[in-house]
Amino acid sequence: MNDLFSDILQFTQAQSVVSGGFTAGGAWALRFPAPDKIKFFALVKGNCWFRFNDEDEPLRLEEGDVFLLAAQRSFVLAGDLTQAPLDAVRVFAASDNKNAKLGEGEDCIQIGGHIKLDPASGGLLSDVLPPFIHVRAASPQASVLRWLLDQLVRERTAQLPGVGIASSQLAQLMFVQILRVHFSTAGTLAAGWLRALADPRIAPVLRLMHGDPGHPWQLAELARAAAMSRTSFALHFKAVAGVAPLSYLTDWRMRLAERALRESDVPVAVLARSLGYTSESAFSSAFKRVNGHAPKPYRIAARRALETTEASSSPSQGATVVNLATGIPATLETAAKIP
Repeated sequence: MNDLFSDILQFTQAQSVVSGGFTAGGAWALRFPAPDKIKFFALVKGNCWFRFNDEDEPLRLEEGDVFLLAAQRSFVLAGDLTQAPLDAVRVFAASDNKNAKLGEGEDCIQIGGHIKLDPASGGLLSDVLPPFIHVRAASPQASVLRWLLDQLVRERTAQLPGVGIASSQLAQLMFVQILRVHFSTAGTLAAGWLRALADPRIAPVLRLMHGDPGHPWQLAELARAAAMSRTSFALHFKAVAGVAPLSYLTDWRMRLAERALRESDVPVAVLARSLGYTSESAFSSAFKRVNGHAPKPYRIAARRALETTEASSSPSQGATVVNLATGIPATLETAAKIP
């Protein structure tokens, strides 16, 4: 059976990275800059407060809680909200490794990381996530997360051979489990593929379209798969997914086309047929309506953009560089150390 959720994770190249954590004791507070990635945190020990900014109502986090942060907003983690928060960038830059220490003692231990997404397709996932997902340790759905967190802590503590890949795999499973818990609140999800995936009538239809995007799907055929009349199906699909069924199919075909044009040399005519278009011109017209560019110019521009990105990423992460203003060597790892 086609697994749409795995489809999306693979398509967006979602990869969990455990980047570090901190230990805190006494009165403490940390302000984190607005993240440019999806962040995840787990409270291994103790409790603390979370707040997006000074105007928001703070949220209490307890031991074993896990949360996912998709909003690009600055936030504060604190043991004492009356404390002036320290700049997390400076705190982690001053630490000798990826784990910072604040104050005296170990009242609170936190571990965190981020989700790497393909820059070109990652929006398919990040755009449907709420600003904040909080899975409480006491919730019935959290038992698997608690086990995964325990294993992750053991790996990070023991530092046995293979700790890097083991930690990444455990973090990946935690990310999947967080989203599964989120699925269980489908009634509160915004319209989109994530909500559609949790809908028992629409999910089988999505599996059909994703399993064979080149098939000439018709509304009546899709409605039968949902065991609904065409009218009821069309209305329900749009209410749940946010778009009409055939519009969703076109969008998914265009995403597949974009990836193929970026990553392969498949001829446009062959790509058009594989996605259900009877001619290259029909496909090119549909592609241009969605992207604003015909397939061939899109391929050229995408390849150039990739070359520019790869060039700008040098020197590699971890290489020593020099701050031209101070003459002091620094590393490119500083930002990556912030969990």
